[in-house]
Amino acid sequence: MMNKLALHWRILIGMAIGIALGLAAIVGGFGDLILDWVKPFGTIFINLLKLIAVPLILVSLIDGISNLTDLSKLNRIGGKTIGFYIFSTVLAISIGLFLVNIVEPGNFLPEETREELRMKYASEANLKMETASAVEDSGPLKVLVDIVPDNIFGAFSSNQNMLQVILFAFLFGIAMVMTPKATILPVKQFFSGVNSVILKIVDLVMRTAPLGVLALLAGLIVDIAGDDPASAVDLFKALGIYSLTVLAGLAFMVFIFYPAILTAFTKIKYRAFFQGIFPAQMLAFSTSSSAATLPVTMECVEHNLGVSEEVTSFVLPLGATINMDGTSIHQAVSAVFIAQAFGHDLTMLDQLAIVLTATLASIGAAAVPGAGLIMLVIVLGAIGVDPEGLALIVAVDRPIDMCRTIVNVTGDATVATLVASTEGEPVGGVNQDQLTNES
Repeated sequence: MMNKLALHWRILIGMAIGIALGLAAIVGGFGDLILDWVKPFGTIFINLLKLIAVPLILVSLIDGISNLTDLSKLNRIGGKTIGFYIFSTVLAISIGLFLVNIVEPGNFLPEETREELRMKYASEANLKMETASAVEDSGPLKVLVDIVPDNIFGAFSSNQNMLQVILFAFLFGIAMVMTPKATILPVKQFFSGVNSVILKIVDLVMRTAPLGVLALLAGLIVDIAGDDPASAVDLFKALGIYSLTVLAGLAFMVFIFYPAILTAFTKIKYRAFFQGIFPAQMLAFSTSSSAATLPVTMECVEHNLGVSEEVTSFVLPLGATINMDGTSIHQAVSAVFIAQAFGHDLTMLDQLAIVLTATLASIGAAAVPGAGLIMLVIVLGAIGVDPEGLALIVAVDRPIDMCRTIVNVTGDATVATLVASTEGEPVGGVNQDQLTNES
């Protein structure tokens, strides 16, 4: 029966069971059992997705770029992609600043709660501060230096080196386009075949998604509550206004901005669009990782929305690395929230500094859970706010991280659909009957 359900329905069922199991563990006092025997399956699921992330990006980019018949088309697609990504990122930061200045959530946080959180999460906040300090001390062009690897096999060894992998794949693909077709035919066939194999691996991994999501959410709920459910409730009450402010910004992007862009520039209906990427959104919510969700995002955009492989294989891996609309909103709201909580009055110049720094930070953030916290320290430093204020939001960051990852993935899919539409592709018209039947 379960196998007859569409993937997104099975993922939703897994989410519901995971939440119920986590709550039951808190009430019944068997949280350790969940952490020891259920949560590891969620970790295994994430590891499987990370396992195929680097080879998927490498092979799909090379295969996609080599499919382009000329460099002018590559330049055109690349220019559109980066332009759309930067525009949406700046807009997302502006929306976050607008909301946080209107709501002023920092004024709702009691002093005693701030002190308690600062003490409780001081060690974790200090760890993030040390990592961010190393980034700051490395110099303004360190990001550009890090993009170019001195050893390609070293770049392949870590998912945090996605930009290095993308650069190598980009150069490799361009070189294939510039090389006579007869010479590179065996290479083209090799990467095309490997790409098909990796996509089949993605399909096999995704069959375990409902179980993985169940385990991830059950373990997350137990981690948040710990041995004292009352403290978790008090914590979420104290930071509720802040969380709702972030969520309002995220909701604006998903339910207003992206549908408006699709309606204005494409022929696809927004209901069909969200149906098509729903499995990727649910997986993004569960894993809090754009990189881990990338295989599913590519499959949904290509097969459900009808975007060509040459567009998805270029736009989506790049977006998973540099397009972080959800992270941008979070950084803007969090920076001002912490400043308000500490009694700092931010000037217009400070707000502009947040826009610039948050844009660069969101582009440089790794597509893994919690990376936004490290970049947030740099944003706080740009406006002269004590980085220890990070301790105020650590407790609720993971649930918000889950939601902002949905925005990141949705933004990537939106830009891919937009680019495909401007290239004359008939997006949205391929599998709409199938999507309707599944829903």
